Amino acid sequence: MPATSAPPPPSTNAGRRHFDSCCFVIPTKAACAIGYAHLSLPLVNNFEHMNIVAISGSLRKGSSNTALVRAFQSLAPAGMEIALADIGTLPLFNQDDESAFPPVAQAFKDAIAAADGIIIATPEYNRSIPGVLKNAIDWASRPYGQNSFARKPVLVAGVSGGKIGTAVAQSHLRQIMLYLDADVIGQPELYLGPAHELFDAEGNITDDSTKVLLTKALEVLAGRIG
Repeated sequence: MPATSAPPPPSTNAGRRHFDSCCFVIPTKAACAIGYAHLSLPLVNNFEHMNIVAISGSLRKGSSNTALVRAFQSLAPAGMEIALADIGTLPLFNQDDESAFPPVAQAFKDAIAAADGIIIATPEYNRSIPGVLKNAIDWASRPYGQNSFARKPVLVAGVSGGKIGTAVAQSHLRQIMLYLDADVIGQPELYLGPAHELFDAEGNITDDSTKVLLTKALEVLAGRIG
């Protein structure tokens, strides 16, 4: 009988999920934030869990939707890391730049491509999504044939000062994500508001029923990934 070689040892990277870009370091889930100012920072890519990129569609300092992302971070289940992307530094999308993406746009696009799932918390401006959010989506979905959202599980949410809870904006956002071939989560729907009944003055989530709803949504997102 011919001799057989021993099977190779199992890879130490088995089951791990990686960011391929070297543009940021992901800290603990309590303080995750993607920054693009220091592109030379080393990348932490050797942990075993789900990497989620979260986008707040508002640049406002006291944004309720950014507070919503922080609430998701605080409620993330074991094994899930949620990093908040900074879309405020992205330039306006210009197709002329597709041949040589600006570094900040390339870093954002790479982060979306490497993520296991996406969370988007959108305000509602004039019955649609904010321009800054659409701009970010355009960068990550271009150039044609290199759409970073394709087949990504996407959880859509939004909070407003009223009871309509960004429903129209979320409807528009779902249309965009479906066109981009994302795996958009249909249930639960997260039309949240009024914001002052859900968050305190510092932006901390205080409403227990909303915490339960967000926890359920994260479980669904994890299920789509796993």
